[in-house]
Amino acid sequence: MVYGTGIDIVEIQRIAEVWQRRGQRFLDRVYTPYEQSRCLQGAPGVQLERLAAHFAAKEAVMKALGTGLRQGVRWRDIEIRHHPSGQPYVSLTGPTRELARSRGIGTIHVSLSHGRMYAVASAIALLDPEAAAGDAR
Repeated sequence: MVYGTGIDIVEIQRIAEVWQRRGQRFLDRVYTPYEQSRCLQGAPGVQLERLAAHFAAKEAVMKALGTGLRQGVRWRDIEIRHHPSGQPYVSLTGPTRELARSRGIGTIHVSLSHGRMYAVASAIALLDPEAAAGDAR
């Protein structure tokens, strides 16, 4: 059962400008070490596309949770990881993970895409079937 959905679109140039102004402070505030390592591979244009797509994914997850950056949700508590196939998935940590669990959320699916100017991501938060069955009793 779906708990919530979220979608976000980001101008890649906006990420470039923030990164240029704030440098490593921006990266460390928003992205985990894993995300930085993955996103900062390749040519500069590809790096920006990846950073923007991960940023959009984090925003989409916040929307699927129904929180935004409130209720203890932090940027780095939402990590976009990748299976060996390249398929992205969400890993939650800290207060964000606890919030999702308290709401009965078991899995959050995410999809990313980007072009030359924009990156977009969607997220679907699904209730844990066991938690939902417990609520129905």
